Amino acid sequence: MRIDFNSIKPLYMQIAEGIEDDIIKGVLKEGDQSYSQLTISKELNVNPATAAKGINVLVHKGILEKQRGLSMIVAAGAREKLLEEKKENIIYTLAQELIEEAQKVGMNQEAVIKLIHKIYDKGGNKENE
Repeated sequence: MRIDFNSIKPLYMQIAEGIEDDIIKGVLKEGDQSYSQLTISKELNVNPATAAKGINVLVHKGILEKQRGLSMIVAAGAREKLLEEKKENIIYTLAQELIEEAQKVGMNQEAVIKLIHKIYDKGGNKENE
């Protein structure tokens, strides 16, 4: 997990998003013990309260839960919940922005879809063009 101290995004949100990314990637699986606030604070050189705030964001969302005798664990269904959230929020927002920009430069729907297919088929890597 990495954080950007120069970002306008609060550190605790970057921590929460970093944990979410690790859950989505399978680094942390459902039922696994999550990173502790002390581990996060030491590895990222942040205040333990900041790390705790990031963890609490995920507890509130139902992604992490406290298990008696252990620290936080990844909740059942957390990965699926995060994937749905990303699809509904992030991907939808990016698609809206893409369509708005395409319309500004005069691209029609067919041209946008063709471009998406081309990029998607190349794995999203511009250097493969």
